[in-house]
Amino acid sequence: MNVTEAVATRRSIRQFLHTPVPQDVLQRVLQKAQRSPSGGNTQPWNAVILTGQPLTDLTAKIKAKAATAPLGEGHEYDIYPKGLEGRYEDQRRGVGKAMFDALGLAREDGAGRVAQMMKNWDSFDAPVQLFTYTRKYMGPPQWSDMGMWLQTVMLLLREEGLDSCAQEIWAMYGTYMRELLNIDDDHIFFCGMAIGYRDPDAPVNGFTVPRVEIDQAIRWEGF
Repeated sequence: MNVTEAVATRRSIRQFLHTPVPQDVLQRVLQKAQRSPSGGNTQPWNAVILTGQPLTDLTAKIKAKAATAPLGEGHEYDIYPKGLEGRYEDQRRGVGKAMFDALGLAREDGAGRVAQMMKNWDSFDAPVQLFTYTRKYMGPPQWSDMGMWLQTVMLLLREEGLDSCAQEIWAMYGTYMRELLNIDDDHIFFCGMAIGYRDPDAPVNGFTVPRVEIDQAIRWEGF
């Protein structure tokens, strides 16, 4: 698989098969991903990777927490900026509508939509979770570096025939996630990323996710 194919076939998978992911495959992916760029070669990313019983235990604890604090607790950053508007908000709402439409969940079906959201805590049945964090004093450039590292990991997973879903929703319980993962107070929790093999027959994995035309995001000068 070349880079173009990896980019074209990568998407946020929300229903995985139960097929285990070999550790040596993940080791190979993460070793290659260390070549991801970062300002001044700071390499600000850190991660904890769970599978099996440790992931099952964490899942049970975070689901119990979500039951008592459904709107989150211990946020350490805003997942979406306050005042999100224009095409950015339209795009966010649009992809949510497309997902619920693919699942046959009407706008009035609040219970069904909540049930779908709750599947995040089960990692959409993925057998592996990668949780990312960094030092609290890191700024926006280093958070950008973490994003580049995660994208590199995602594309290398595609090369191995694997899929992923980056999940910032875990940050709704940021301080509790640090407690569960034994991450000290000098760090800030960023996100999770479900890893596994996609279920090719699941409608939630097949709806169209549009991108804006590049002229809406890019300005050309001197060409």
